[in-house]
Amino acid sequence: MATTPRVVAELGRPETPQETADRKAASSQAYRQSKTFRNLVTALLVTVAIVAVVYFGVPRGSLPEPEPVDVAAAAESASASIGHPLLVPTVPDGWRANSARLEGSSMWRVVYAPKTGYIRIAQGIGQAGDADAWTSRVLGGFAPTGTVTIDGIEWDEYTIASSARSDTVSYAISTDAGNDVVLIYGATDADTAATAAEGVADQIRDLREETR
Repeated sequence: MATTPRVVAELGRPETPQETADRKAASSQAYRQSKTFRNLVTALLVTVAIVAVVYFGVPRGSLPEPEPVDVAAAAESASASIGHPLLVPTVPDGWRANSARLEGSSMWRVVYAPKTGYIRIAQGIGQAGDADAWTSRVLGGFAPTGTVTIDGIEWDEYTIASSARSDTVSYAISTDAGNDVVLIYGATDADTAATAAEGVADQIRDLREETR
């Protein structure tokens, strides 16, 4: 039985075969677009769910800090290897020792992290005869800007302006210790360097006594 052509209200007549085809094509396109949109929303929801599982399900947390270096043990071992006494600084409890090592056979260096910045205590072994040149090399070519006395020991003082340095070293002090040179330097200030100097003062005096 033949189907009566659909009457289009706005036209007031049955639609033509072409109009019927156009209507169906438009309807199919609208369906495909809505399906694509639903698929996109579904994919986004799945992605968000996966990210949430990874974020909330994977254990997180910072790595534990490494144990502080045992400066005394490192100094004892290095001293035995070169047959020369090495500095073991006495520093505040809050200072963390990050490194203590013999560099070549001419420098013993300990690195501490106080409350802010860092500070290095270096012992130039056998460098007293060339103290100025050795200190200048370690500091990158800077010369003393004055002197300061700490616990009865006179030190050359280096105040380094930020515009003049290529690293983070901002302050340093140096003095002789018998045949050696002691250099305290880093991203630090005069008070912190003085604390470090007080922690090696007796050992500096001992090294001076040994060469008299």
